[in-house]
Amino acid sequence: MLAYRLRLLLGTLWVGSLWTIGYVVAPTLFYSLSDRVLAGTIAGSLFHIEAWLGIVLALALATTLVRGRVNITRDQRRACLRLIGFMALCIVLGYFATQPFMAALRHAAGPAGVMASGARLEFGILHGVASAFYLVQSLLGIGLILKLR
Repeated sequence: MLAYRLRLLLGTLWVGSLWTIGYVVAPTLFYSLSDRVLAGTIAGSLFHIEAWLGIVLALALATTLVRGRVNITRDQRRACLRLIGFMALCIVLGYFATQPFMAALRHAAGPAGVMASGARLEFGILHGVASAFYLVQSLLGIGLILKLR
């Protein structure tokens, strides 16, 4: 029973933080702050924390499934591990693979912000790719929570 609760807690923390940061906090920053560069900087910091939190929780959750006493079938365990793996892959591709390029564009743009520079289109494409991976990860999170229950 304790292993079940721990799995559910870890999964809920991961998926809940993912949804809260991406679909509540970040849009609220851009809506409520008049300085879009500041909003983007704060949102970027939050997504950085979210990416590392996701990696840590993915490892912890996978460990509880592999090492812990689990009251689920082998097929359910495999499905959960696949979902965790795909969600972690979304973090790697959507954040860690795109972030260095986005950071370089922001740095090159200077204080005016990337949206006022010639790299606006390139930044927008990278942002769109990262957002697509975030959306896929969010949808996979629904499946994970349902499988963990």
